[in-house]
Amino acid sequence: MAHTELDLRERRAIEDMLNAKVPVSKIAAEIGRHRSSVYREIKRNYFNDEELPYLNGYYGMVAQREAAKRRARRRKLVRLEDLRSHVIAQLKIGWTPEQIAGRLGFDDQPVRVSHETIYAYVYSAEGQSEQLARHLPSRRKKRQPRFARRPRGQVFPPDRSIHERPDYVKTRETFGEWEGDLMIFERSQGTMNVASLVERKTRFAVLFRNNDRSSTHFINKLMDVMKPLPQPARKSITFDRGFEFRAWRKLKSGFGTDSWFCDPQAPWQKGSVENLNKRACRYLPRDTQLAALSNRNMKAGRF
Repeated sequence: MAHTELDLRERRAIEDMLNAKVPVSKIAAEIGRHRSSVYREIKRNYFNDEELPYLNGYYGMVAQREAAKRRARRRKLVRLEDLRSHVIAQLKIGWTPEQIAGRLGFDDQPVRVSHETIYAYVYSAEGQSEQLARHLPSRRKKRQPRFARRPRGQVFPPDRSIHERPDYVKTRETFGEWEGDLMIFERSQGTMNVASLVERKTRFAVLFRNNDRSSTHFINKLMDVMKPLPQPARKSITFDRGFEFRAWRKLKSGFGTDSWFCDPQAPWQKGSVENLNKRACRYLPRDTQLAALSNRNMKAGRF
């Protein structure tokens, strides 16, 4: 399905449901969007007034206006005919977008654009109608945005799929096979979260506070927690495909622990840790003040 930006109707629906204290996951389900898209929308278009902070919040009309401004800024090559003509002429004589963008000042062009803007125009509907991509040194049907995520198939390769996991892990025959996950809390907690681990054979559970959702930080913290265990007691961990786990290779190189991954959108395949999370949520609700919660409290079950 092609990506489409949120429209005013959806933004007004987000505003209404936020005012009604509806969780973002439910808002996303109501408007048919992924929850990460809704989180990003709220973060990008949240209204802040330093002089009148009580007005801070998400407003559908304001969000629509800000989105329109951003579109206008990145459409310079549509709005500015002279700049567009210059860029197209340089493309046709074999210049790359990087070369064109770098020389705009020397070519007496009053407006500058980045090479990414030029690439975006080349692969836009307007650029495709003029077949501009054929003038590029390396031609593709589509171009990935500069900061686009890597395809998850590369991050979590097929040989790490849960379907490649040995049968003895599935049947819980041996000790040392774990499942791992993160419990995410309200935005007011910032990047703090709680990591949860369950050993599949014994159902032995470990919870620890994790102060950053970055993958490198999480994997390093996980290694610190599990390092005291002998290697046979930490043979593997099964995760879902969240990007918090994309640094999984460090587990194998760091202390010999294999990683396995559920199918996309199938967290139920690591049911032991999902069940732990549900039970832990009774004592760790989403508004828990994580900064005041020590790992000693969690080990003792004092939430």
